[in-house]
Amino acid sequence: MKRAIPVVVLSIAGLVPVWLYQPSAQSSTVQATTPAPSTSSSSSSSSGSSGTNVVTTTTVDTEKGPVQLQVTFSGTKITAVKMLQQPNHPQTTAAVPKLIAETLEAQSADIDTVSGATITSDAYKESLQAAIDDNAKAASASPSASASEASSQTVDGSALSTEKGPVQVQVTFSGTKITAVKMLQQPNHPQTTAAVPVLVAETLEAQSADIDTVSGATITSEAYQESLQAAIDARG
Repeated sequence: MKRAIPVVVLSIAGLVPVWLYQPSAQSSTVQATTPAPSTSSSSSSSSGSSGTNVVTTTTVDTEKGPVQLQVTFSGTKITAVKMLQQPNHPQTTAAVPKLIAETLEAQSADIDTVSGATITSDAYKESLQAAIDDNAKAASASPSASASEASSQTVDGSALSTEKGPVQVQVTFSGTKITAVKMLQQPNHPQTTAAVPVLVAETLEAQSADIDTVSGATITSEAYQESLQAAIDARG
């Protein structure tokens, strides 16, 4: 018979195809009047269920026009780079595919500038480095949360109809340990209301459905045990 101290219910790459730039002018974007590149202090990122992380950088304004990237990571590997904003110049149009290809090969912002597009290249590398830094922060923050989610599982037991009313339990496991039991359905009777806390306490102590019935609530107790056992059996 397994035993555990009860706790509170836990709540809740292959290479991805490179998004090559398709030239299009951002006519509504205001270009900077000063030659020195500048950037905001933050960028946004979103994590996918497959382990990918997509980072959208803040805009770097240059005398040629704005530069903004969207970088896709698989872990720490850069799998795709997409230009969200770029100067509307032929030199930039020619330079972007080269910058992206070098990025995917180097897997860093330590790449060469493209001749004739130095300003855009420098802004691209600055924006790319910001995305790499953000991805590293996201990667370092995620393991503990992932471990908690992986170890916690909530399973609904079978719903049983009795002459007193329906009975169904929901069981939360941490690994193989039962950490919480919740009644999803129960008869609307005073005996049941009094019996449920006793049944739950016995379950957390016994760590199984092998518990005593509660006097005066035998029917509910037996249905509870059956629903509980179904949840235990269904645990992955």
